[in-house]
Amino acid sequence: GWAGDGPGAGGKNRHVCHAAARLEMGSLWEEFNRLGTEMIVTKAGRRMFPTFQVKLSGLDPLADYVLLMDFIPLDDKRYRYAFHSSSWLAAGRAEPAAPGRVHFHPDSPAKGAQWMRQIVSFDKLKLTNNLLDDNGHIILNSMHRYQPRFHVVFVDPRRDSERFAHQNFKSFSFPETQFMAVTAYQNHRITQLKIASNPFAKGFRDGDPEP
Repeated sequence: GWAGDGPGAGGKNRHVCHAAARLEMGSLWEEFNRLGTEMIVTKAGRRMFPTFQVKLSGLDPLADYVLLMDFIPLDDKRYRYAFHSSSWLAAGRAEPAAPGRVHFHPDSPAKGAQWMRQIVSFDKLKLTNNLLDDNGHIILNSMHRYQPRFHVVFVDPRRDSERFAHQNFKSFSFPETQFMAVTAYQNHRITQLKIASNPFAKGFRDGDPEP
Protein backbone atom coordinates (compact mmCIF):
# COMPACT_ATOMS: atom_id res chain seq x y z
CA GLY A 1 0.00 0.00 0.00
CA TRP A 2 3.01 2.32 0.24
CA ALA A 3 3.80 4.42 -2.81
CA GLY A 4 7.52 4.98 -2.64
CA ASP A 5 9.70 5.30 -5.67
CA GLY A 6 7.41 6.92 -8.15
CA PRO A 7 8.67 8.31 -11.44
CA GLY A 8 11.55 10.70 -11.03
CA ALA A 9 12.67 9.39 -7.64
CA GLY A 10 16.25 9.43 -8.96
CA GLY A 11 18.19 12.68 -8.63
CA LYS A 12 16.06 13.84 -5.75
CA ASN A 13 17.27 15.64 -2.65
CA ARG A 14 18.12 13.26 0.21
CA HIS A 15 15.34 14.89 2.27
CA VAL A 16 12.66 13.62 -0.11
CA CYS A 17 14.17 10.64 -1.94
CA HIS A 18 13.07 8.16 0.78
CA ALA A 19 9.63 9.70 1.32
CA ALA A 20 6.78 7.20 1.05
CA ALA A 21 3.02 7.73 1.29
CA ARG A 22 0.31 5.19 2.07
CA LEU A 23 -3.27 5.99 1.12
CA GLU A 24 -5.62 5.66 4.09
CA MET A 25 -9.06 4.01 3.71
CA GLY A 26 -7.64 2.25 0.67
CA SER A 27 -10.32 -0.45 0.64
CA LEU A 28 -13.09 2.18 0.65
CA TRP A 29 -11.43 4.03 -2.22
CA GLU A 30 -11.20 0.74 -4.14
CA GLU A 31 -14.87 0.03 -3.48
CA PHE A 32 -15.80 3.42 -4.97
CA ASN A 33 -13.32 2.97 -7.81
CA ARG A 34 -14.93 -0.32 -8.85
CA LEU A 35 -18.24 1.50 -9.26
CA GLY A 36 -16.65 4.58 -10.88
CA THR A 37 -16.07 7.26 -8.23
CA GLU A 38 -17.98 10.52 -8.59
CA MET A 39 -17.17 13.73 -6.70
CA ILE A 40 -19.64 16.59 -6.42
CA VAL A 41 -18.50 20.04 -7.52
CA THR A 42 -20.59 23.07 -6.53
CA LYS A 43 -20.36 26.81 -6.95
CA ALA A 44 -19.66 27.27 -3.24
CA GLY A 45 -17.23 24.34 -3.09
CA ARG A 46 -17.78 20.78 -1.82
CA ARG A 47 -15.49 18.59 0.27
CA MET A 48 -14.37 15.25 -1.12
CA PHE A 49 -15.66 11.94 0.19
CA PRO A 50 -13.79 9.73 0.72
CA THR A 51 -11.41 12.30 2.16
CA PHE A 52 -7.87 12.13 0.77
CA GLN A 53 -5.68 10.97 3.68
CA VAL A 54 -2.15 9.62 3.71
CA LYS A 55 0.34 8.19 6.19
CA LEU A 56 3.88 9.37 5.56
CA SER A 57 7.24 7.77 6.25
CA GLY A 58 10.84 8.36 5.24
CA LEU A 59 10.93 12.11 5.91
CA ASP A 60 13.77 13.83 7.77
CA PRO A 61 12.20 14.43 11.22
CA LEU A 62 14.04 17.75 11.65
CA ALA A 63 13.50 19.19 8.14
CA ASP A 64 10.58 21.40 7.11
CA TYR A 65 8.10 20.22 4.49
CA VAL A 66 5.13 21.68 2.66
CA LEU A 67 2.38 19.24 1.59
CA LEU A 68 0.03 20.03 -1.26
CA MET A 69 -2.36 18.52 -3.77
CA ASP A 70 -3.37 19.20 -7.33
CA PHE A 71 -5.72 17.53 -9.80
CA ILE A 72 -4.87 16.65 -13.39
CA PRO A 73 -7.30 15.69 -16.19
CA LEU A 74 -7.10 11.98 -17.00
CA ASP A 75 -7.83 12.49 -20.69
CA ASP A 76 -9.07 15.06 -23.21
CA LYS A 77 -12.72 13.93 -23.17
CA ARG A 78 -16.01 15.15 -21.77
CA TYR A 79 -18.42 12.43 -20.60
CA ARG A 80 -22.11 11.75 -20.16
CA TYR A 81 -23.79 9.05 -18.12
CA ALA A 82 -25.93 6.52 -19.99
CA PHE A 83 -28.59 5.44 -17.51
CA HIS A 84 -29.85 2.54 -19.63
CA SER A 85 -26.42 0.90 -19.50
CA SER A 86 -25.23 2.42 -16.19
CA SER A 87 -22.00 3.50 -17.81
CA TRP A 88 -20.02 6.59 -18.74
CA LEU A 89 -19.65 7.39 -22.44
CA ALA A 90 -17.31 9.85 -24.11
CA ALA A 91 -19.37 12.81 -25.33
CA GLY A 92 -16.85 14.96 -27.17
CA ARG A 93 -13.67 16.82 -26.49
CA ALA A 94 -12.84 18.22 -23.08
CA GLU A 95 -13.68 21.81 -22.27
CA PRO A 96 -10.68 24.14 -21.89
CA ALA A 97 -8.84 23.21 -18.70
CA ALA A 98 -9.92 25.14 -15.61
CA PRO A 99 -7.24 27.30 -13.95
CA GLY A 100 -4.69 24.91 -12.46
CA ARG A 101 -4.66 25.35 -8.71
CA VAL A 102 -2.92 23.65 -5.84
CA HIS A 103 -4.23 23.14 -2.32
CA PHE A 104 -1.65 23.56 0.45
CA HIS A 105 -2.25 21.55 3.60
CA PRO A 106 -3.04 24.25 6.21
CA ASP A 107 -0.40 22.89 8.63
CA SER A 108 2.36 23.60 6.06
CA PRO A 109 5.21 24.08 6.60
CA ALA A 110 5.90 21.64 9.42
CA LYS A 111 8.69 19.32 10.53
CA GLY A 112 8.94 15.85 9.06
CA ALA A 113 8.42 14.44 12.57
CA GLN A 114 5.04 16.19 12.83
CA TRP A 115 3.87 15.00 9.41
CA MET A 116 4.85 11.39 10.20
CA ARG A 117 3.29 11.40 13.66
CA GLN A 118 -0.32 11.20 12.50
CA ILE A 119 -2.42 10.64 9.42
CA VAL A 120 -2.36 13.67 7.11
CA SER A 121 -5.92 14.57 6.11
CA PHE A 122 -6.88 16.96 3.32
CA ASP A 123 -10.36 17.50 4.80
CA LYS A 124 -10.34 21.26 4.18
CA LEU A 125 -9.94 20.86 0.42
CA LYS A 126 -13.03 21.80 -1.61
CA LEU A 127 -13.94 21.24 -5.26
CA THR A 128 -15.81 23.88 -7.25
CA ASN A 129 -16.99 24.38 -10.83
CA ASN A 130 -16.96 28.18 -10.43
CA LEU A 131 -14.28 29.48 -12.82
CA LEU A 132 -14.33 32.82 -10.96
CA ASP A 133 -13.91 31.25 -7.51
CA ASP A 134 -11.89 33.52 -5.21
CA ASN A 135 -11.86 31.18 -2.19
CA GLY A 136 -8.86 29.17 -3.33
CA HIS A 137 -10.92 26.05 -4.04
CA ILE A 138 -9.81 23.55 -6.68
CA ILE A 139 -11.63 24.39 -9.94
CA LEU A 140 -12.77 21.41 -12.03
CA ASN A 141 -14.97 20.93 -15.08
CA SER A 142 -18.07 18.84 -14.46
CA MET A 143 -18.34 15.60 -16.48
CA HIS A 144 -14.53 15.35 -16.76
CA ARG A 145 -12.25 12.74 -15.16
CA TYR A 146 -9.44 13.66 -12.78
CA GLN A 147 -6.49 12.13 -10.96
CA PRO A 148 -5.61 13.70 -7.58
CA ARG A 149 -1.87 14.09 -7.01
CA PHE A 150 -0.09 14.52 -3.68
CA HIS A 151 3.25 16.32 -3.37
CA VAL A 152 5.85 16.43 -0.58
CA VAL A 153 8.07 19.52 -0.87
CA PHE A 154 11.26 19.97 1.16
CA VAL A 155 11.66 23.58 2.32
CA ASP A 156 15.24 24.18 1.18
CA PRO A 157 17.00 26.73 3.42
CA ARG A 158 19.68 27.53 0.79
CA ARG A 159 19.61 31.07 -0.57
CA ASP A 160 19.54 29.85 -4.18
CA SER A 161 17.01 27.11 -3.43
CA GLU A 162 14.98 27.79 -6.59
CA ARG A 163 17.88 26.30 -8.57
CA PHE A 164 17.16 22.97 -6.89
CA ALA A 165 13.34 23.14 -6.99
CA HIS A 166 13.07 20.08 -9.26
CA GLN A 167 15.05 18.02 -6.73
CA ASN A 168 13.16 19.15 -3.65
CA PHE A 169 9.78 17.50 -4.14
CA LYS A 170 8.31 14.04 -4.59
CA SER A 171 4.90 13.32 -6.09
CA PHE A 172 2.46 10.47 -5.49
CA SER A 173 -0.59 9.31 -7.44
CA PHE A 174 -2.99 6.61 -6.33
CA PRO A 175 -5.00 5.29 -9.33
CA GLU A 176 -7.88 4.20 -7.06
CA THR A 177 -8.55 7.89 -6.21
CA GLN A 178 -9.48 8.83 -9.81
CA PHE A 179 -12.97 10.29 -10.12
CA MET A 180 -15.54 11.92 -12.37
CA ALA A 181 -16.48 15.48 -11.39
CA VAL A 182 -20.30 15.88 -11.35
CA THR A 183 -22.86 18.43 -10.18
CA ALA A 184 -25.20 15.59 -9.13
CA TYR A 185 -24.51 11.89 -8.67
CA GLN A 186 -25.29 9.94 -11.82
CA ASN A 187 -24.76 6.35 -10.66
CA HIS A 188 -27.28 5.51 -7.93
CA ARG A 189 -24.89 2.92 -6.48
CA ILE A 190 -22.35 5.69 -5.83
CA THR A 191 -25.09 7.61 -4.00
CA GLN A 192 -25.90 4.55 -1.87
CA LEU A 193 -22.24 3.87 -1.05
CA LYS A 194 -21.62 7.51 -0.07
CA ILE A 195 -24.65 7.47 2.24
CA ALA A 196 -23.64 4.13 3.75
CA SER A 197 -20.03 5.09 4.41
CA ASN A 198 -20.05 8.86 5.02
CA PRO A 199 -20.50 9.74 8.72
CA PHE A 200 -21.94 13.12 7.69
CA ALA A 201 -24.73 11.52 5.65
CA LYS A 202 -26.57 10.08 8.68
CA GLY A 203 -29.67 12.15 7.96
CA PHE A 204 -30.07 10.55 4.55
CA ARG A 205 -30.06 7.01 5.93
CA ASP A 206 -33.36 7.36 7.72
CA GLY A 207 -35.38 8.53 4.75
CA ASP A 208 -34.90 8.72 1.04
CA PRO A 209 -31.75 10.54 -0.05
CA GLU A 210 -32.27 13.72 -2.00
CA PRO A 211 -31.28 13.38 -5.63
